Amino acid sequence: MKVAITSTGNSLESKLDSHFGRCLYFVVYDTESHAIELIPNPYKENIEGAGLASAQLIASRGAEKVVSGEFGTKVKSLFDSLKIKLIILKDPDKTINSIIELINRK
Repeated sequence: MKVAITSTGNSLESKLDSHFGRCLYFVVYDTESHAIELIPNPYKENIEGAGLASAQLIASRGAEKVVSGEFGTKVKSLFDSLKIKLIILKDPDKTINSIIELINRK
């Protein structure tokens, strides 16, 4: 299963980005192969529609779950329709690496 995580940077030591559509990077982690893909968010500067465009990008990468600090209403609706589970993590000090460790424990 692929899990997308919003990130403040392009390393596993970066912190969770609390803003889904405006995050700097997406980290897509494959729980089966343990492959990690770092994707710069091309929509972070959009005047509007950043969340929906980001959601479509994540969906196109095959993610089944998304971890972030918050999601907008339109993004939630889109992910619901795509059967992608949202995980809200209210801990901006968590590193991407520690989130991946939590995912692997489940």
